[in-house]
Amino acid sequence: MSETPLNTNELAALRDLDTPTVCNALEICLPERRSFGFTTQHLHCVNPKLPPMVGYARTSTIRALRASTDEPADQKQKRIDYYNYVAEGVGPTVSVVQDLDDGQAGFGCFWGEVNSNVHKALGCLGTITNGGIRDLTEFAPGFQGLAGAITPSHANVHLVNVGGEVNVAGMVVKSGDLVHADMHGAVVIPHEVARDVPAAADLMVRREAVVLEAARAPGANAETITKAMMESAKVT
Repeated sequence: MSETPLNTNELAALRDLDTPTVCNALEICLPERRSFGFTTQHLHCVNPKLPPMVGYARTSTIRALRASTDEPADQKQKRIDYYNYVAEGVGPTVSVVQDLDDGQAGFGCFWGEVNSNVHKALGCLGTITNGGIRDLTEFAPGFQGLAGAITPSHANVHLVNVGGEVNVAGMVVKSGDLVHADMHGAVVIPHEVARDVPAAADLMVRREAVVLEAARAPGANAETITKAMMESAKVT
């Protein structure tokens, strides 16, 4: 990543926003991203009460339906390389894992008690995966998980590739991308507008407040609400 990483306060400002609000803000900052860059399928959330994750992507792909064809030593080295990759570079990080078992993604879990604790120790905030997740009650405290399935076995789970482009639930992510995620799903925040998102979100909230006030007012009707919608567009 060539851009200057966000500092602690800038990350905190994004963490104060939920993911739908970030998506709204991106429609102002980068209107062309209205129809891509976010998850489009349901993902199970391990702990909806946790604050949003805001971190830099560490990407990988896995399979679990069939055993790896790699030699055991190569499998071990790939896992070591992966953990080193997660731990290095700009943080905090979010592990984004694409399960390549099309039609049976989630057959086996990469994520559970052990991997959640290992990744937390390496500075990772959580994971976003179309694959499986398990050990929900034993997940590392404070470590978030968004997953396509909840299943009991790790089956033949193994790493395929590390650090490449992935597609998880419709969201395309590259290594180092800034990702925002909560119980609603996830979105990639292009780094060039990341510092503009909080102000854009504030504008959206102020515009919506005009409509909400009208909708909640006693005697609200189509005329008063429509008028409020027109007025909200004037808020700058």
